[in-house]
Amino acid sequence: MKKVLLIEDDADLYSLIQYNLEKEGFQFAGSQTGRGAIDLCRREKPDLVILDIMLPDSDGLDICKRIRAHPELSHLPIIFLTARASETDRIVGLELGANDYIVKPFFVRELIARIKIHFRGQQVAPKVLKAGELQVDGERCQVHIAGKEISLTATEFKLLEFLMSRPGIVFSREQLLDAVWGHDRAVTDRTVDVYVLRLRQKIEAEEGHPYIRSVRGFGYSFNAAAVEMART
Repeated sequence: MKKVLLIEDDADLYSLIQYNLEKEGFQFAGSQTGRGAIDLCRREKPDLVILDIMLPDSDGLDICKRIRAHPELSHLPIIFLTARASETDRIVGLELGANDYIVKPFFVRELIARIKIHFRGQQVAPKVLKAGELQVDGERCQVHIAGKEISLTATEFKLLEFLMSRPGIVFSREQLLDAVWGHDRAVTDRTVDVYVLRLRQKIEAEEGHPYIRSVRGFGYSFNAAAVEMART
């Protein structure tokens, strides 16, 4: 039985969604506040998150970014539920990592249908990630480029695997520190820059074809174009 976690401050809407989800056979968990959302997700271990953007005490967009940056939660499908209806709002929400974007008011049956579509389309995450000539084997902790094994430290491997499994999503240095080094750390933002430089020196032998993309003033992302090249 799949578990759906709802974060929505409107009490009537919260109750309505809970009733219909449980009626459809889903397990339900949730909160009417955004405070402690990450801890709630870690504790409940949902299969999908429905997230309001305009919460009284939190920003749903920020919660989405933190879920995407968390190594235990980054795989979770996220459906935004919001009154923000502009094209720009939709694009921002999807670019931050949401899987779907539903504008209020909406039909509950449509929400349920979209949830079922996400579960129907779920696939087992690949154990081997590929982009161009780069291949990362998460089970064996091995990295190969054009068939040649590349030696990485454990932290370099974790950083590469984290970025590579989320192509195109831009992560700040703080988010990468939380995801790779953990919250209990004695390192600074500069540490991320140093490790990215080391990774580039090891995996980007071919100049002009970077795997890790710098986003000035924010952080880093894995080059989605390299992943598309591997798929074609």
